[in-house]
Amino acid sequence: MPLPLDHVVIAVPDLDRARAAYEALGFHVLAGGEHPGRTSHNALIVFEDGAYLELIAWRGPAPQERWWRTLQADGEGLVDFALLPDDTARALAAARARGLDTLHGPVEGGRIRPDGAQLRWSTARHATPDLPFLCGDATPRRLRVPDGAACRTHPNGATGVAALAVAVHDMETSLRRYRALLGPQADIGAVRTDADSGSAAATVVLPGIAVTLQSPLRLPPNTPLPAAAQALQERLATRGEGPCGVTIARGTGLPPLRLNGIAP
Repeated sequence: MPLPLDHVVIAVPDLDRARAAYEALGFHVLAGGEHPGRTSHNALIVFEDGAYLELIAWRGPAPQERWWRTLQADGEGLVDFALLPDDTARALAAARARGLDTLHGPVEGGRIRPDGAQLRWSTARHATPDLPFLCGDATPRRLRVPDGAACRTHPNGATGVAALAVAVHDMETSLRRYRALLGPQADIGAVRTDADSGSAAATVVLPGIAVTLQSPLRLPPNTPLPAAAQALQERLATRGEGPCGVTIARGTGLPPLRLNGIAP
């Protein structure tokens, strides 16, 4: 079984303001809690399948954390996403055996909810953010991701993450890493090139979601860059590799919502 999406991370400068902005968009936003030993706290937007959007902010400087550094340098927005393994250590060992020796972990983490409940997880992260990180639960998942219809129903009809766009520097290199991470069950499409947009794309299909990698084409010197390729290059030059767009599915008859993690 391929690894499913666990959550998408959105770094924000002020958690209360971000919660209000996403609630104004029609999402039901839950208080997450505090991360022990760190200055960060979060809120969650949980969907029917248990995947969620994480809004994360910091009460104080955290220069050792990439997400915080990206927020300080380039502002709020999408910074990462995670897949859910049954066992982080086992998934990490399997990926390393397939040649992904730049995947580091496992690292223990946790959160204290506003009601005092303490939850723990284990992560493994790649050296570069073109790949998602792994986030597996050590305590029951319902502690980290609340269940029940009241927690997962949204006024705007949102039902889950349908698609994720990920900016990468080098398509073939990133695809090799995804194959090593996901193993023989990986459903990865062929690379598609589009001269009009000046970009290449390839889709990795996970349970219920399409993750599309995007990279600018290497054009001959002095060739004008199409607007889409220029925007992608600028994104890579500022925020670096990682998620650059998320599509939220909604109920029957409702158009999807497309988010870049920047609150309106």
